[in-house]
Order: sequence, then structure tokens, then C-alpha cells
Amino acid sequence: MEKFDAIIIGTGQAGPTIAARCAKEGLKTAIIEKDKFGGTCVNTGCTPTKAMVASARVAHQVNRANEYGVEIDGEVSINFSTIKKRKDELVKNSSEGLKKWLSETNNLEVIEGHARFTSNKVIQVGERSLEADKIFINTGGRASIPEGVQSADYLTNKEIMELDEVPEHLIIVGGSYIGLEFGQMFRRFGSEVTIIEMRDEIIGREDPASSKCIREILEEEGIKFRLNAKCISASNAESGVKVQVDCNDGPPELEGSHLLVATGRKPNTDDLGLELTAIETDEKGFIKTDDTLKTSVNNIWAVGDVNGKGAFTHTAYNDYEIVVANLFDDDSRKVSDRILCYSLFTDPSLSHIGMYEQEARSSDKNVLVGYREMSKIARAKERGETKGFIKILVDEDTEKILGATIIGVNGDEIIHSLLDVMYADKPYTVISRAVHIHPTISELIPTILQDLKPLEG
Repeated sequence: MEKFDAIIIGTGQAGPTIAARCAKEGLKTAIIEKDKFGGTCVNTGCTPTKAMVASARVAHQVNRANEYGVEIDGEVSINFSTIKKRKDELVKNSSEGLKKWLSETNNLEVIEGHARFTSNKVIQVGERSLEADKIFINTGGRASIPEGVQSADYLTNKEIMELDEVPEHLIIVGGSYIGLEFGQMFRRFGSEVTIIEMRDEIIGREDPASSKCIREILEEEGIKFRLNAKCISASNAESGVKVQVDCNDGPPELEGSHLLVATGRKPNTDDLGLELTAIETDEKGFIKTDDTLKTSVNNIWAVGDVNGKGAFTHTAYNDYEIVVANLFDDDSRKVSDRILCYSLFTDPSLSHIGMYEQEARSSDKNVLVGYREMSKIARAKERGETKGFIKILVDEDTEKILGATIIGVNGDEIIHSLLDVMYADKPYTVISRAVHIHPTISELIPTILQDLKPLEG
């Protein structure tokens, strides 16, 4: 039996930073990785997808060049192998860089292999048995595949980035973040794209106006949607794949060259040996944790996607901050302090913080709303990117910002000015006292907040 002070399972966003801090604090530490270093974000999530989204945006802008008075001679074509090579190099550099950093960190041993619990405090990796007083589970998640499509040759967010060619007709099951980002990306690369969604609108967690706005933007680019699709099933066909849908409108069957399944994620907990421990999971397999990310077993924590408290890189990193603050800094940080924030990286992006409009309507708060179409903002017009809007919700009694949604150019950056005020627990009026740079979109935030109106309905 090998004895450590701390063991971290997984090298996603939270794991390496926790490992480095434990090692810095003098704990004999081990970090275990069974696959590629960096987890989902580096290998199959943020890094590769945003690299390809960037290529797709360039293609889109080139095709719009005449609108800006820029004439391009000759045919514009997509070199998909170059796009893939660029993406692969970024992923490789990030993953290998992380591995190198961990390997060179004092007091930290990197172990490669599949970790499984054999008891509450013992982990088996190959022939090695490891024991530690503190254990951190950071095993992430993977695509969840509905039973009805499992008999077809399908792709997930992982496999689709390994394609060597642009699909002729990409059918996507799932109209949320992953499906929409890949849908727009491959449409801009030249694919015909059809997105199938079971609900009556895409991205069901959003306010109806936000979902409708994003759908209309994508429809303008030629993406087709099949909404209210029930009883979805798929099978292989001569053309590639065949998808059966039960919809109110449209034919009951679609044929395409490729099928992407983007119907959600599930935690990587089914092969960890948790049944040999007292670590509790919920009905979906997520590890149950308290407000400081401790599991049901003393001195075992679950961080990142595996705990079900956030499915984003930034929430995983915040998990690290919460854990080390409580362990080493005498700072009682907790998950419930976190303000909801995320972006959907379509182009333009959809960014959201805090409460949704429907939440505000059903609350007992006196809610004010500030709203501005991007088409009314000079900087957006100058850039020729006028789709979307800015919407800000404010509590009339406390003057605190409750939430905001920005669909539009640079919205994923702009929204942080509002998020920071929320974390500072200051009234919205402090924004009006700042001098903002002109011409920008951010400078319109104070103007929008000066024109608040009661939220109707």
C-alpha cells in the first residue's frame, strides 16, 4: 500500500489546480489521469470547438466581404484539413503543456491509468494500491446517448471533431449548446444542417425571446429546425443515416450523411468503484456534495462536472477555489455564493447571468427591465453585426441587478461588467458613475439602465 496525503482523480479544470495547491502546502500528492491531460475543456470542449468556431467565423466574414466593400477575386473554399490541423495543434500544446507542468511540480506525482476505489480511502491504479487522507474526484462527464439512436452510426462532440471532411448533410439531435455551436460551425463550412429538438423551442432553459432570437439567426444562415420532435430514432442508411421523427410539421423521416447526438451529458462515475464506498450519488449518477463540495464520506470531495453543480469550465475552476479556500485559506466560500453565468458560443453569442425573465415574473420582487436592440447601438451598426439585444433585470426596491442576457457581438465579454457589479453587491447606479470608452457597446449599459421600465406580465 502506497500512502499519500492527497490524491486527485482526473486532470480537468479543477483537478490540476487542487493538486498543485496541495503539493505547495507540503502534502505528498498524486494526480491520476487515464486518458488525455486537460479533461473535456482542453481535449473535446472549449479549446477545440472555439478554434473551429473561429475558422467558421472567418469563412462567414469572407462570404460577407462585399457588404464591407472588400472584393475577393476567385472562389472561396474551405480547407478542412488545415482547420483540423490548427485545432489539433492547439489541443496538443494545451494538453502536453499541462502534463509537463504537473510532472515538474514539486511534491506531486503524476500517475497514468484508470483509478477505481476499493474502499473509502483506497484507490487501485493497475497494480498499484494508493491510500490517502484526502481524495478529490474530478472525473468529468461524457455524452449521453438516447436508446433510440444507439443502433445508428452516430457522432458525439468528441468524434465529430475528428472528421476528415465536411459532412454533406449533418443531422443533429439536440437543440442546445453543443448542437447549436456545431450546427452553425458546419453550416458555415458548407454543410446542409438540420437540427432536431424535442421541445417546442431550442435551448429550453432560456427565456422564450432569447431562444427565438438565436433560432432566427441560425435560420437566416440556412439551418433547418424540426421542433416538437417526439419518438426520435435513427438507423443506418445507404446515404449515411436515417432519422425518424414524430413532428407536427414536416416529413416523418430525414436522411443525412452524418448524425451528431447532442442530447446532454452524464457523469463519469459508473466505473469508479463507488459501489465499494459510502460515497452517495443521485439518480443520474452525479456525486452528491454539500455547499463546500464535500461528499458523504469525510475528506472526499467531488469537483467539476461530476458533482452536477455546473457543467462549465468556469464553474469547475470555481470548485477548485471553494475547496482550497476552505482547506487552506480559512475562507468559508461555498457553491451557493455562485451567480449563474455562461455563454452559448454561437455567432453572435448568447450570454446570461443571474435570474431569467420568467423567474423574475414569478418572484415577489418589483422588477424593472432595461432593453436595447443591437440594431439601435452605433458600434454594432458600424461593425455590421446588429442581430440580438441587451436585457437587464433590476430589483426596484434594492436597485440591485438581478440578471441579464446579451445576444450580440462581444456579449460574452460585455456581460462581465454587470456580473462584477452583482458580485460586489452594489446597486446598478454605480455603473452610471463610470466613464466608458466610445465607441463601444459597453458604453450603452448605463444608458439602458437609465431607461428602466416595470417588467410587465
